Amino acid sequence: MTTSHADPDPTMDAIGQAVAEGRAGDIPSARRKLLALWSTIGVTGDPLHRCSLAHYLADLYEDPAHALAWNIRALDAADAVTERRAQEHDAGLHIAGFYPSLHLNLADDYRRLGSFEAATEHIEAAEALTPRLPQDSYGDLVRGAIQEVSDAIAAQDRTRRASAPGSPA
Repeated sequence: MTTSHADPDPTMDAIGQAVAEGRAGDIPSARRKLLALWSTIGVTGDPLHRCSLAHYLADLYEDPAHALAWNIRALDAADAVTERRAQEHDAGLHIAGFYPSLHLNLADDYRRLGSFEAATEHIEAAEALTPRLPQDSYGDLVRGAIQEVSDAIAAQDRTRRASAPGSPA
């Protein structure tokens, strides 16, 4: 997907740089940078910034309770992002496409914490929202992860998925 930005967005750029740093292996530094950005953005700041930052920050926590707190913040912020705001950032971006992944992450966190009823609610929401996913490698990745988490919930398996963001390759 080609990114088409209306205006430069230094906050989204900073989030992206921290995410890249975390994916390159420097998780402590990436976490510090995202937490500092969170302090700047604040709980009432731009919902796209809050959603993106919280979504990525959750992946930097091994502890599912910490990840859960950030994933809840991401879902709450997504509810405040307008389609117009998403497309101001990227003309091809649709907020509806965020929800399958957000519910997937919550299902995975609840599953790892042993709260299988809550995990089931969120994985069912993610499954119901899969038509909103693009037909591309990202959509395939999320659909595959939804199936993995669904299977793990059915087995009441609390172990971290090898394919989870932040897991060693």
